[in-house]
Amino acid sequence: MIDRPARDLDEDSSPTSWPGMEPHRGAHVGGQPERIPLPDVTTPEPSEHHATSRRHAAAKRASGAGSLLRETVIILVSAIVLSLLVKTFLVQAFFIPSQSMHDTLIEHDRILVSKLTPGPFDLRRGDIVVFKDPGGWLPSDVAPDPGALQGAINSALTFIGLYPADANEHLVKRLIGLPGDHVAADPGGPVTVNGVALDEPYLAAGVTPSDIAFDITVPANSIWVMGDNRSHSSDSRYNQGNPGGGSVPVANVVGMAFVTVWPIERFGLLRNPTSTFADVPDQP
Repeated sequence: MIDRPARDLDEDSSPTSWPGMEPHRGAHVGGQPERIPLPDVTTPEPSEHHATSRRHAAAKRASGAGSLLRETVIILVSAIVLSLLVKTFLVQAFFIPSQSMHDTLIEHDRILVSKLTPGPFDLRRGDIVVFKDPGGWLPSDVAPDPGALQGAINSALTFIGLYPADANEHLVKRLIGLPGDHVAADPGGPVTVNGVALDEPYLAAGVTPSDIAFDITVPANSIWVMGDNRSHSSDSRYNQGNPGGGSVPVANVVGMAFVTVWPIERFGLLRNPTSTFADVPDQP
């Protein structure tokens, strides 16, 4: 019989595992398997874990605050741009500084003016219009100085349309005569346009249609305007010695007032009295 050689201990006869250690993967030392320690997995100290959590929370809050700030800036800039566009092309706010348009408009009323008239829409007799001073209509009194800071804020808000324009350069009156119209009146009598006497229901209580005589033909590209409070209105009648002979160039017209928005108890539409001018023919 041929004896089979005995197998080395490092082959099948070796134990598959030892208590407390990994199965043998390496060389033997002195006939015993090498003990390979298990990896040391260290759990972070609680304080380190909390510090990491706090840093993550702080970073998240900072990111949220930055996002909110960006959104706020975008909203504000968009609102300013939109307001500027509206003010430039569509609607502008003004306030009334004087009694010349009683009782239709009174002091400190806030009105909105459509800048689509003149433009896409034509001016009509009876419209309430806001226009730039053609020259010499407004008194030379200097308005009280609000201070450098307040003045700058008011100017900026007015420019972008968030604050009503004052009357330093603008006036508000009612359009009576269009280009080419023949407008006339005698003291105490009615105003006539192209020979038709006007019944003017918008006049202030107790005032006459005109306390001075005038007789004019409105120049081309101009309009004739009068206040509803005729006894207290420095309108076209009283500016015949100024540039334009009392007429206002259409190019100076900012727009047509269409609503009173403030104070709230005076909120209402400013309607054109179409019946007053219904029988007036076109200019002869």
